[in-house]
Amino acid sequence: MDISKILNPQAIKLVGKMTSKKRLFQDLGEIAASAYGLSLNDTVDALQDRESLGPTGVGHGVALPHARIEGLDRVVGAFMRLENPMDFDAVDRQPVDLIFALFAPAESGVDHLKALALVSRTMRDGDICAKLRANGEATTLHAILTEGPKTKAA
Repeated sequence: MDISKILNPQAIKLVGKMTSKKRLFQDLGEIAASAYGLSLNDTVDALQDRESLGPTGVGHGVALPHARIEGLDRVVGAFMRLENPMDFDAVDRQPVDLIFALFAPAESGVDHLKALALVSRTMRDGDICAKLRANGEATTLHAILTEGPKTKAA
C-alpha cells in the first residue's frame, strides 16, 4: 500500500486559519465529499465520534483524524495544511498545522490499520513535514506525500 493509492490530488487543501476542530472536521468532510463522493454529514459525524474517544493529535504539529464510513469500498485520505497552527489537544500539547485524515470502510479491519501505519510513518518523517510546511501548492504537497519517506542505505 502506498499513499498515492489512498490520497486523491483533489483531496488536499491549504487553509489560512482554522477556528475549531468542529470547523476542521466540516472542511475535511467537504473535501471527502468532493473528492470521493462521501456523505458530508456522515463523514463529519464519524470524525467527531472518533475524536470523542481521544484526540488524534500525534505530536510535532501533526494530527491523524480517522473514521470508518458505511458504504465506502476502500481506504481514502484527505490532507490539510494550516498556515496558522491550531490547538488540537495533541499528545505533546503543541498546536497542529498538518492534518492527514483517513476514511475507511466500516468493516475494513487490517486495511485501515495498514493505511494508518503508513500515514503515521510518513508524517513522523521530519524531512517530509519540513517540505510540507515550506510549500504552498496542493500539487506540490501531493507529490511530497506520495513520494513517501526515504529509506537510508546502510
